[in-house]
Order: sequence, then C-alpha cells, then structure tokens
Amino acid sequence: MEMSNELDRLLFFEQARKISEATYASNPLDADNLTRWAGALLELSQFQNVPDSQQMIQDAISKLEEALSINPKKHDALWCLGNAQTSFAFLTSKEDEARPYFEKAAQYFQQAVEEDPSNEVYLKSLEISAKAPELHQEIHKHGLGQQMLGAGPSTSTSSSSTKTATRNKKSSDLKYDIFGWIILAVGIVAWVGFAKSQMPPSPPPPPR
Repeated sequence: MEMSNELDRLLFFEQARKISEATYASNPLDADNLTRWAGALLELSQFQNVPDSQQMIQDAISKLEEALSINPKKHDALWCLGNAQTSFAFLTSKEDEARPYFEKAAQYFQQAVEEDPSNEVYLKSLEISAKAPELHQEIHKHGLGQQMLGAGPSTSTSSSSTKTATRNKKSSDLKYDIFGWIILAVGIVAWVGFAKSQMPPSPPPPPR
C-alpha cells in the first residue's frame, strides 16, 4: 500500500489504530499489538493541535508501558517509547519541563540498543538523543517553538526579517533532520507490523 499524500497517511494509521483497538479487546496481552497501536497513535498525533497531540502521545506512552509490562525486553517497544518521550518533549515549550522527557528518551534508546545492539536505527536514535535538548533550545530560542506550539509566527522587525527567516530555516532543517526521521521510522515500524498482521497464514506445504 502506497501512502501518496497526507490524507492517505491519516486514513491508514487511523485504520491501524482501530484494528489494534479491536485486537486489544480480544487479546489484551498481545505486546506486538500494543506496540503497533502506540506507533499509530504517534503518527496520528502529528495531525492534531498541540493539546490533543500531547494527549495522544501520552496514550501511546501508556500503551508502550503496558507492552513492556508483558515483555520487558521488547526492544521495539523500548525504542518507540523513546520516540514518544522525544515527541512530547518537543511539544513542551519550557526547557526545564522538557528535559526530563529527553532524559527518559535517552534511557529507553539505550535499553533498546542493549537488547538489539546491531540495530542501526536504535544506535542512530541513541546518538541523536544527545543532541535533542540543544535542538529544543534552538527551536524555541529562534521562535520556531511558537509556531510548533500554535502561537503563530514569531515577531520581528522588517529590517531583520530576512536574517530571522534564514536562521529559522536552518533550525527547521535540523529539526526535521532529527525529529522528522524518527517519526517516519515509527510510521514504518507501525506500517510493517500492521501489514504483517493482515497477511493470511501461509498455506501448508503440498503433499509429497
């Protein structure tokens, strides 16, 4: 299935969310399903306003913690939990309030690496998590945080608008380099998990 635009993406992950919710009703101890459910929620959170997005991320965190209570060594759930903490931190404007979420994210990424040391995505996530607090500071320092949090564009005088725009573009490029690929990776994991869950069982081998 090819997600050609934002609407397709929204509909896809909303369907994945509903299927995971239905699966949970019949099998609440399915850690894989809980992880897929959380991944879909993280994707859907991008389409919400900030308060709703934060609530959806918190719901995803709850699902991932539930998955880990079933299987504490489930590395993909640990990794998704790191992403959820990172996402919530970037939606938190105050640095001192965001810091604990970044710290938790780094811990979860480290645990994911320990469980699957050869996973390049986990290793990259752990590496990038060290830069996230600085990125958060830069985003909010240059006014991008106001736009991210729905407060509208940052104010500036006309004489400095070009300089501000250039600086904001650099911060924005860095933001999407770090934040965007993480969310994209979460989406890929959720999509693969969802696709696998929809595959019919393999037919038995033909008799000899």
